[in-house]
Amino acid sequence: MRIREMRELSDEEMRSRVDQTRKEIVELRFQLASRKLESPAKLRLARKRLARLLTVQTEKSRR
Repeated sequence: MRIREMRELSDEEMRSRVDQTRKEIVELRFQLASRKLESPAKLRLARKRLARLLTVQTEKSRR
């Protein structure tokens, strides 16, 4: 999902995506700990996605 698409999300959709991404990160951490994670890059990308979502959410709240 691109930044432009994130900015077009409603507040409820934004909260939902943030929650989903946080859950995904927890699952990926468990997979990493149990050595079942295929690619460590998936965890890195999920964390970056969460950071972008939180940044856009903060931008919207300051308007």
